[in-house]
Amino acid sequence: MTISAATLHQTRNDLSSDVRGRTIDLLQARLADAVDLQTQLKQAHWNVKGPHFVALHELFDRIYDDTTGHVDEIAERLVALGGTAQGTARMVAGQSALPEYPADIFGGADHVRAVADALAAFGSGVRAAIEVSGDLGDAGTEDLFTGISRDVDKNLWFVEAHGQAGA
Repeated sequence: MTISAATLHQTRNDLSSDVRGRTIDLLQARLADAVDLQTQLKQAHWNVKGPHFVALHELFDRIYDDTTGHVDEIAERLVALGGTAQGTARMVAGQSALPEYPADIFGGADHVRAVADALAAFGSGVRAAIEVSGDLGDAGTEDLFTGISRDVDKNLWFVEAHGQAGA
């Protein structure tokens, strides 16, 4: 999806329409990933089983809450720049760059691996977006992605800790 200047909503934001359009495309790509990540976290939250059920069930739900905040921040920045957020499940289904979440897993260790994979992929996309938005000269979007990156790295650490040291 590429935004043209003609499809931008009017705003007094002083970023050029070219920069805003390119940034909106970047934000939309990460929005699709973030919405996909939300649904993957709920899939894990609902279906995890095993001796660490309570800890993982609650961890996945807390990360879901963090991700919901990221979804909102990304979508609001996109709209503030004059875009239209495309955030329904059907809209983002074909846009997400995250790996497909396995539907046939139940054990805690399997969900830890799958959630860690999803968080790592999301984090990688966000870090790339930091660089691109900086190159475009949009410090606001760069800062937004920097904050999200820190949260994702912390949540990845929490998830990965469940699979380390023979746990």
